[in-house]
Amino acid sequence: MKIVIIGGSGLIGSKLAARLRHTGHEVVAASPSTGVNTLTGEGLKEALAGAQVVVDVANSPSFEDEAVLRFFETSGRNLLAAEAEAGVAHHIALSVVGTDRLLASGYFRAKQAQEDLIGAASVPYTIVQATQFFEFLAGIANAGAAGSEIRLSHALVQPIAAEDVAAALADIVNEPPAGGRVEIAGPEAVPLDDLVRRFLAATGDARQVVADAEAAYFGVRLDDRSLTPAAGARLAPTGFEAWLRQRPKA
Repeated sequence: MKIVIIGGSGLIGSKLAARLRHTGHEVVAASPSTGVNTLTGEGLKEALAGAQVVVDVANSPSFEDEAVLRFFETSGRNLLAAEAEAGVAHHIALSVVGTDRLLASGYFRAKQAQEDLIGAASVPYTIVQATQFFEFLAGIANAGAAGSEIRLSHALVQPIAAEDVAAALADIVNEPPAGGRVEIAGPEAVPLDDLVRRFLAATGDARQVVADAEAAYFGVRLDDRSLTPAAGARLAPTGFEAWLRQRPKA
């Protein structure tokens, strides 16, 4: 089966491409660096010719409100139109658990716009909403940093390893379109500040993490439902300690 991965050279895309090739699929890892640009439409027709499945794991290069909305709306329209013309049978998009609860953030408004475009299009689809990746913990810490302190919410998160995201997507490639959303998450819900505190200790970072109920998460005040999945989510096996042992050392 021919599968096109939009964002195929990134964190998730590269892992997914390797998994799918290992199981015998023909994989096109599409990105601007390989001549496929969803913003301009360049290379889309050629990349999608003969494809049965498209997996969109691309992310905006800018998180500024206007830029990120333009990215997801423009790339989404171009990609879905090209898929319809090519007769693609299944569009799979990676999104974020809690997107519709986080609309105070421009990034999540843009992800919601992307989801809405997919739902209104003619191509059969599955939207895979994932929780935060363990690989993003350093960035989350830095976003909450003020001097030697990091102020973070005590709200629950249920993070997932990037390798487990790729594994879930590889499974969904072989399933019929859901026509809706599928949630994937890690095995354990933990307070965000506690998780980052453990990560910093494990990586030798001496900054102090302070629990702050008012601390914003990329512009959004969190509660225990903001970033956690509903009952029935697909739970991945890799917990924090196992991820720490497996991660490449700097």
